Amino acid sequence: MPLEQIEILSSNEIRRTLTRLASQIVEKSGNLSKLVLLGIYTRGVPLAEKLAEQIEALEGVRVAIGAIDITFYRDDLDTIAVRTPAKTNIPFDLSGKTVVLVDDVIYKGRTIRAALDAVIDHGRPEVIRLAVLVDRGHREVPIHPDFTGKKLPTAKEETVKVYVQDIDGRDGVELIKG
Repeated sequence: MPLEQIEILSSNEIRRTLTRLASQIVEKSGNLSKLVLLGIYTRGVPLAEKLAEQIEALEGVRVAIGAIDITFYRDDLDTIAVRTPAKTNIPFDLSGKTVVLVDDVIYKGRTIRAALDAVIDHGRPEVIRLAVLVDRGHREVPIHPDFTGKKLPTAKEETVKVYVQDIDGRDGVELIKG
């Protein structure tokens, strides 16, 4: 049976969604000088950069951006494909900051659990929040995003694929069935 690809978010819908998420992050964060965005490799990093651009457009403040690799913090390394870790880049102190972890899709919650461990190894933030473009459900750990672009109930055998311009040459979100 061939795979069925269904567009969930177009490039324009992603742009509007990121603008809404940026507004929500600003509202909940208060003091923007304490706000940092940490993108989770791979697609969370360009999404964090786009959110920072939106926050700057809205508020005139450039927030700090970092990138975090969670490969060695995962509890499921034996079940995922082999991958080369990326370089964590956090060029600022996290102590006392409001950290917003940014990822493309939240599914079982294990990536975010690993990201929390990685963040704590790099400092003691005042608060850690989570922003995701798509929440597809099916949590295995009790983690819930603070900021969600799109809630998308899925079947476990379905896949959600996020495309970002910097990596994939286009922006979009697709649900893949089959």
